[in-house]
Parts: sequence; C-alpha cells; structure tokens
Amino acid sequence: MPKEPSQKDILLTAVLYALSDEVRLEIVRQLAERGELPCGVFELDCPKSSLSHHFRVLRESGLVSTKRSGAVLLNTLRRKEIEARFPGLIGEVIEEKPAKRH
Repeated sequence: MPKEPSQKDILLTAVLYALSDEVRLEIVRQLAERGELPCGVFELDCPKSSLSHHFRVLRESGLVSTKRSGAVLLNTLRRKEIEARFPGLIGEVIEEKPAKRH
C-alpha cells in the first residue's frame, strides 16, 4: 500500500483534485465527523473496487492516512497536517462553522 506524502510534500492541487469527487468528499466528511474508520463502514453507494480507488486518491493526495490493524485497514483524516499546510481548508470543505473569536 503506497504511503501518503509527508506534510511538506502535500500539494494544494492534489488535495483539491481529491476533494473534487463527491464520493471522496463524503469520505472526508465522515472521517472528520467520526474519526478513524475501517474501509467497510462508509455508507457509500459504489463498488468495492471504486472505493479502493477513492481511498488511494485520498491517500496519495495527503488527505488520508491508512494503516493496517490485523485484517482491517483503518483510515484517518490527516487534519493536523492539512491544517498546517492550508489553514481553514478542511473546515471550509466540510462546511464547519469556525469558533467565534473575541
């Protein structure tokens, strides 16, 4: 399984491309809301082969990290790394309301 890029190698063009697909965007939203999740729990209407492709694109863009835990692949949104590279991007994409600043 290919590894995700290091934080300094995450490219905005790759992230935006990955987020341009509705299935991948929904994966990111679910990870942001629910935390680390195995591949099989996403409620998406697409074949397993397509889902594998979407996770590969997300991983290669740097948005998602995938690790093996026994027979299960666990996916995590790399929120901290993306926020460090592109502040506010994840919140905008998943339509979070920022905390009010006083």
